[in-house]
Amino acid sequence: MLNITSNGIRKQNMAVTEKGIIEHLLLASRVGYLGLVDGDEPYVVPLNYLWYQNAIYIHGAQAGRKATLMGNSPKATFTVANDLGNIANPVPAKTDTAYLSVMVFGTITMVPDLDESTAVLQAMLNKYVPGYYDTLLPAGHVQSYVSGAGSHVGVYRLQADKITAKQSEVALAMMFYPGRTRKSDV
Repeated sequence: MLNITSNGIRKQNMAVTEKGIIEHLLLASRVGYLGLVDGDEPYVVPLNYLWYQNAIYIHGAQAGRKATLMGNSPKATFTVANDLGNIANPVPAKTDTAYLSVMVFGTITMVPDLDESTAVLQAMLNKYVPGYYDTLLPAGHVQSYVSGAGSHVGVYRLQADKITAKQSEVALAMMFYPGRTRKSDV
């Protein structure tokens, strides 16, 4: 079961707790941002990903900065956002952006099971290049795949412990468009 919460969101009127809205964004977005800890410094990397069985799945080399950080400190966050456009307002401080964002907090680990890794990578292929391959991904390919940098590829799972979401809704009458000016609004 998903732990969707509005705890930690300052503007509670912008909190989203509806599972369907949150899952739609997680399923539809193509790029997300994985946040890790590197000593006393944050490290955020954009990635292709899959939302599957209440977890974020990514793939990547088993060697390198990202893999090292995940092994050293497996607490992580993953963020996706949908920019819906800018909101114009004659008052500069009320100019804003309409958006929906989701943050997934949890622990990230490498998936040791070859069948699960293969299923996840197949689902990623289905998401990013649907219909391109006419056969399923063989487990042997997953097991033997080595990246261009010479490292075996791993599949990693960020198990969702907590999810927060926030939305600044579209105000159609106030949306900015090229040519719109303050003078036309007053």
